[in-house]
Amino acid sequence: MDKLLEVREFESITCNEDYQNDPQLKYLNEETFAELENFILDFNENKQSDAVEFLKIGVRRRVGKVIQAKNYVGLIQMKNGFQVQILPKVSTSEIESTKKTFLRMLRSLEDFPNKVFNDADLKIGRMNLYEIFINMYLQEIRNLTKKGLRSAYLPVEDNLNYYKGKLNVQEQIKKNLVHQERFYVRYDEFDVNRPENRLIKSTLLKLQKLSNSATNIKEIRQQLHHFETVNASLNYTKDFSRVVIDRSTRDYEKLMHWSKVFLLNLSFTTFSGSTSARALLFPMEKVFEAYVAQNLKKALADLPWDVSTQDRGYYLFNEPRQFALRPDLVITRDDKSTIVLDTKWKSLIDQPRQNYGITQADMYQMYAYSKKYNTPEIWLLYPVNEDMKETDVSFESFHSNKGVETKVRLFFVDVTKVEESLEELREKLVEGF
Repeated sequence: MDKLLEVREFESITCNEDYQNDPQLKYLNEETFAELENFILDFNENKQSDAVEFLKIGVRRRVGKVIQAKNYVGLIQMKNGFQVQILPKVSTSEIESTKKTFLRMLRSLEDFPNKVFNDADLKIGRMNLYEIFINMYLQEIRNLTKKGLRSAYLPVEDNLNYYKGKLNVQEQIKKNLVHQERFYVRYDEFDVNRPENRLIKSTLLKLQKLSNSATNIKEIRQQLHHFETVNASLNYTKDFSRVVIDRSTRDYEKLMHWSKVFLLNLSFTTFSGSTSARALLFPMEKVFEAYVAQNLKKALADLPWDVSTQDRGYYLFNEPRQFALRPDLVITRDDKSTIVLDTKWKSLIDQPRQNYGITQADMYQMYAYSKKYNTPEIWLLYPVNEDMKETDVSFESFHSNKGVETKVRLFFVDVTKVEESLEELREKLVEGF
């Protein structure tokens, strides 16, 4: 796992050797480029249309065929072991800082199985995302083994010299017709060899082969000592179906999510593993939305305002009720006035004649929110970039006699300094119109 290409969102990859050292392009040899291309085509054939949003195949003049990274961030590992790692385009250019920001953003996702990650002693800059995820998994296992592995009563069948449990009459006749001193019995045994522990051991054994990090390999070996009396899983699907998460096994919940990712080559998105590649991919639109929502709620926590996410109170049409309107954030003030906010993971440009890169569809959507929620206060939240850092943009429409009908204001969130950034937004929201 030592062959790695790092790219950022919207950067393009070529297999044209003449552009190996071009600062505007990333280079892959023809064989790996073809594998990456087949990865995209495979998902398209399986009707996973989101793959087009992740990597786009195109042709560039003089360069030839290129693959452009889009709005998905994460890691793809080809069957030859080569990895393509895509990092988000944020306001910092440092790789380690970008990874730390991305990991903080990931933890805001509701279904991401790691909310607390200690990176203090971890050299994140040297680790690819897959190794970082392995380290997250190992931290969860460390927390489990400190408390001790859970045991359970497991059914056992055995041919014993003494009677125990319940006699299996059919097997007794078959096996012990001439050995009447033996008993073929069924009984329950309190043991750590339960499905959850078997799956964790299998995951550790797999990661031991995949990992290229000395830190992770050392930790895997240490954790395997706790599973010496546990058998590796022989049937992942069967064991996952037997997993029971209750009050006594709550510590296993996140671990089982991670084990599915590693053992079954699943992901946290619509992408899943295949024979040609393994993918761990995250849609930045959803990551950005969750990150802003989580931190804006904190920023407004001391105000007597109600903040709801993915509000489903209105439909575009009432008869029949169709086309649900789901703004990312709806704030209801104590005076019952409403503010609607929507996040868009897109880099705008300081070109008023090109509408700053805002699509008509987005503005139609904002206008519909304004009408249905009966509010003129609409905010569009975009990630900050150097081009728009000092730009103040708003759009207004007016009633002939009643003043402002709809006002859409833009705010640029710095995800590397999210608390400071949203504190500034808080001040603007408190000021109101």
